[in-house]
Order: sequence, then C-alpha cells, then structure tokens
Amino acid sequence: MDEVQIWKTKKILKNLKNARGNGTSMISLIIPPKECISRSTRLLTDEYGTASNIKSRVNKNSVLSAIVSAQAKLKTYSKTPTNGLAIYVGTVVEDTKEKKVSIGIEPIKPINTSLYMCDSKFHVDDLLRQYEDESKFGIIVMDGHSTLFSTVQGNVKTILQELTVDLPKKHGRGGQSSVRFARLRLEKRLNYIKKVAEIMNGIYLTDSKINVEGLILAG
Repeated sequence: MDEVQIWKTKKILKNLKNARGNGTSMISLIIPPKECISRSTRLLTDEYGTASNIKSRVNKNSVLSAIVSAQAKLKTYSKTPTNGLAIYVGTVVEDTKEKKVSIGIEPIKPINTSLYMCDSKFHVDDLLRQYEDESKFGIIVMDGHSTLFSTVQGNVKTILQELTVDLPKKHGRGGQSSVRFARLRLEKRLNYIKKVAEIMNGIYLTDSKINVEGLILAG
C-alpha cells in the first residue's frame, strides 16, 4: 500500500471513529487473518435471529438492516485477506440526516483482534493504531555538564541514560601552567565526547545498524 492510500485509509478510519448513529445500528466486524469468512457468515446469521427479538420496532429494523448490509459486504470477499479484514456498516447521522455506510478495510499489518459489535458508534481503535506514525527517533541533549540519551515515538518520550561530567573551567592565569591546564582541559573534553559516542553506539546501534529513524542532537 502506497503512502497516498495509507493517508486515505487513515482519513476514512478517523471519520468512522467520529461517526455516531441512533440506537445500535452501527456494526463493527473485525476478522483476524487465520479466521475463515464462513465463521463470520454464521455469526451474522445467528445475530440476525437474535436481533429479530428486539422489542423496539424501529431499533430492530435498523439492526436487521445493518446485519444484512454486513452480510452483503462480507460476500464480496471469497477468503480472509492476508492481514485480516474489518467491516463497518450501518446508519450514521450527519447534520440531522441519516446516511448509509458500508466499508471494508484490509489492515496494513496482521490484526489479532476478533470483534463483533453492534453500537451507536464504530470501533476502529485497533485498526487506526496501525496507521499512526510509529517512527522512532533518538534524541541526544548535550552540554558541558551532562548528556541525556532518549527516544521519542509519537507522543511517547523515553529517557534511556544520562551521563554527567565535571569539566574544568577556563584557567585565568598565564605562563606554563596555563598551557598545561588548557591541554588537560582539552583532553577531558575529548574524552567526554568519546564517551558520548560510545554510549550512542551502544544505544542506537543494533548489530551495527541504526535502530531509530534518525538522530536529533541538541545542546
């Protein structure tokens, strides 16, 4: 699936997440990869029989109509797709007007969820989660006192390690002692940088390959 299709599917899922209906006429059906279509077909047949006993005529007709729509959408698939299948059907209300929805979505990754839900909303969180940005970046914040190593993935920031250092300050006196002090100060700064590089390699490399999308250095 290309980036444009992923964007379109993500937008559809977000619209489904925000959709609302009257009663319990919105069906969410999620079928994991190894589950046969026939099992869901039998499930819908059983649910149709159960829904026939709903006392409220309006609600009963809405639910039965949604189940029939789900059965029709399911018939368009001869077998469960490689990563599973999600079907969303029913009647939603937009600006006081009712609108029929019938959508089938093939996940971009195998989905382990098995779900059948009749509700006043669609249940899309398990599927939508696959389309969220999962890129992980390494962040190194470095100054003359310490270096902080962390990662950020979406809204989650994880601190991995902190290195503190006590670098000598500039020497104000002149003469040979000043030259020697400057040399020692430079050596300690270089050792500090080497230590930071060693830790970076240990954290952000796995089998000599970088394990994050990119590195951000600040300080």
